[in-house]
This record gives sequence, structure tokens and C-alpha cells, in this order.
Amino acid sequence: MKKTLFLVTTAIVLFSCKNLAEGEYEITGNIKGIKSGLVYLEKQDPMGMGVKTIDTVKIIDGKFEIKGKTTEPEICFIQIDKVNGKVPFILEGGEIEMQVDKDSLFKSKLSGTYSNDEFSKFNEETNKLQKKVQKKAMDFQMKNMAKMNEAQKNKDTVAMNSLRKQYELIQKDITDYTFDYPKTHSKSYISVLIVQAMFNNSQFKVKEIETVYNSLDESLKKTKPGKKVKENIDNLKKQMNAKAKIAVGIVAPDFKAPTPDGKLVSLKESLGKVTLIDFWASWCQPCRQENPSVVALYAELHSKGLNIISVSLDNDATKWKEAIAKDKLTWTNVSNLKQMKDPIAEQYGIQQIPTTFLLDATGKIVAIDLRGDGLKAKINELLASK
Repeated sequence: MKKTLFLVTTAIVLFSCKNLAEGEYEITGNIKGIKSGLVYLEKQDPMGMGVKTIDTVKIIDGKFEIKGKTTEPEICFIQIDKVNGKVPFILEGGEIEMQVDKDSLFKSKLSGTYSNDEFSKFNEETNKLQKKVQKKAMDFQMKNMAKMNEAQKNKDTVAMNSLRKQYELIQKDITDYTFDYPKTHSKSYISVLIVQAMFNNSQFKVKEIETVYNSLDESLKKTKPGKKVKENIDNLKKQMNAKAKIAVGIVAPDFKAPTPDGKLVSLKESLGKVTLIDFWASWCQPCRQENPSVVALYAELHSKGLNIISVSLDNDATKWKEAIAKDKLTWTNVSNLKQMKDPIAEQYGIQQIPTTFLLDATGKIVAIDLRGDGLKAKINELLASK
């Protein structure tokens, strides 16, 4: 009897599990409300140009099937012809099952592989939390609309900041759940994506991100986002070490880079009685907004000994040159056109722009990130002391 039961059980397992090779996937889907048409398998374009279709199959009697092979997990999408929206899922080796609701795509169910099972659970939980957040947010807005309008009318920044912080607390449940997720789901693919998103949230320091990253399964660390997270951690630590060495009181490290016409110019040969090193970029709106003030300052004080050398973190020479001309930056401009990976930016530990360093006649740093009247007063003080 036991032998017969064993043979039956084995037969069921062999019948239900298809013999897929390493990295092979088989997606089977049922679409509620659609009998025929086309289904597109899409993925993010690596060049950042939206999504691209990697496979197209027919819907037959409300069902579809897509087969293929992938080298590693990645977020992909199912797009149904003439249906708005897409169903995100994790394309990975194995049998992936989908129950698609064309009228409410967010209600679609994913199953079959570990990461898609977890992705489905994650979506269900975040959807529940989002509904609660939306209700609280609407209640808060209704109760505080008059206060916010009054604060804006009176330019009361204290009141506005207080209301903003209260509003952010409403979002806390969902943000806490999201960013705590990787700590308890070390093998789930979305965990590495969440860790990657931590870099865009100022509340997380590099040490905290590194701790969560180190807790992830080795298989996730080998994925493209996993490698990118490691690269970002290493770069930030490198910048932090560099920034720790760049402080008021030390001589600013010398550097050399090309001007717009290709000539190599160094910091040393650009020094004046007072020198401002300005890290900026054409794509940086705060930098561009600050430029008119710096232009006015240079026009007033250059003849008295103020020099400026701007280091652009652009990667497009044309846009860099256009911004220099448009903003009338008539002083020394240099760039290696490598954005935040610029060797000068790494040398100075630049993590955000605009960032400025004010130097005295000897090249020693006397102030960092001074703006407006404070910057002008310090420059005049240094010029007067010569």
C-alpha cells in the first residue's frame, strides 16, 4: 500500500513539474473578460527609453503562454492589446502563473516562482496600506486646508513645515513597511530593488544601506541591481573618505581639467587673491538659479582680486557650453564630462551640487558652501586683509 502511494505521489510530481532548464521560463496566463487578441512581454529599455517588446503571443480562449530564457531575474511587464496599463512581474526561470483582471490590472495575481509569490504578497499589503493612507491624507487635507492657505499667504514657513511633517507622518506606515521588507526577505528579488531605492531617500545613510545590502542573499548581489547597489556604496564611501579630508584650514588639492575649447587648466594657475571653486552642472536647476548672483559678484569683485573656477559635472559638451553662454559665466570653466564620476568631484568628495569652496591667496580653504550675502562678506573680508 505504501509503495503504491509513493508511486502515485511521484507520478503526480513528475506530471505537474515541467522539465525546464536553468533560466528557462514558461508564463501561463488567464485573462478575465478577454477571449482573443495579443499579449506583449515588455522590459525596461537599458538606454532609458521607456520599454521595449521582447515577445508577442496570441490570446486563445482567454489564455496565453510565453516561453523563453533569461540569465537573471528582472522586472518585466505584460501588456494586453487595447487595455490601458501593464501588469508588472518578475521574469525569472520557472513556471510563472498569472490571473489577469483586465478591468483592474492591480488586482492581477502572480504565482509559481518564489519572487513572484512574494511580489504578489508585497503588492497586496502595500495596496491595503495605501488605502488607509489615502483616507488619512484626505481627512488631513480637509481639516488643515485653511491653515495651509493662511500659512502660504503669510509666508509662515514654521507653520508650513509643521503641516508638512504631520503629512509625512501619515505616509510612515507604508514607507516603514517598504524599507523594512528587505530585512526579513533576503531572497526576494524586490528586496534588492528596495535597497537600490534607499539611495534616493535622505533618511538612509550609507552605513545603513550597506548593512541591509550585506544581509541579502548572494544570488541577489550577483544581479544587475545588486551590482549597482555595491558600486553606489563603494562610490559613496570613497566620496565620504575624500570629503573627510577636504575641510576648512587645509590647502585645496590641485587639479587639472579641459576648458570648453580643450585647453588643460589647473586650479593652481587659476588662483587669485581670493578664489571660488564652484561645482555645478547645466542640468542642475539650483545651480542655474544661483548663477546670476555669482555673475554679479564676479562683475563687482574680479577687478579687486576675485577669481572663479567652475567645475561642471555635465556629460554633454554642447549643453555645458550652451549653459556657460546663456548664464554668462565669463570666468574659467572646466569639465571632464563624467557627471558625478568626475575625478575632481571624487577628489573633493562631492555628493551634491551646487557645492563651493572659498580659498585665500595661498589656496587654503577658508569656507565651504557660503551663499549670497555671507559669501560676499567673506570675500570682501579676505580682499581687505591683503
